[in-house]
Amino acid sequence: MLPPIDEIVSNFEFLDEWDDRHQYLMELGRKLPPLPEEAHSEANRVRGCVSQVWLETQVDRSGPEPRLHFRGDSDAHITKGVVAVLIAFFDGRTAAEAARADALGLFQKLGLSEHLTAQRSNGARAMMDRIRADAEGVAAAA
Repeated sequence: MLPPIDEIVSNFEFLDEWDDRHQYLMELGRKLPPLPEEAHSEANRVRGCVSQVWLETQVDRSGPEPRLHFRGDSDAHITKGVVAVLIAFFDGRTAAEAARADALGLFQKLGLSEHLTAQRSNGARAMMDRIRADAEGVAAAA
């Protein structure tokens, strides 16, 4: 099970060396619950990532505002860790909150922006764009 985003941020701040952060990122990826095989679909595939990435968005409409829940997976260890960070950051937010959330700011705070390769950074942006588009679509329909 993934730790809350505040705990992830605290752990990143505690780790001084990029190698330690790199290992922690992969550990977070291993904590992602398994994504069912049927969710590894074209509809859930994130385009713009060099690695294979799947994000499934689920909408909980039981409250006054729709809340988003995410599941995800990747075939690459580092990228799977990035998926885990994004899920921890966005999961459980209302659609409006998720549409406004500053995931790029989070990545800068964690030092990921400067340490991920250009390809992985582009993939992370593609994931953020996908989540934001899903959130905006749900918010507009609410």
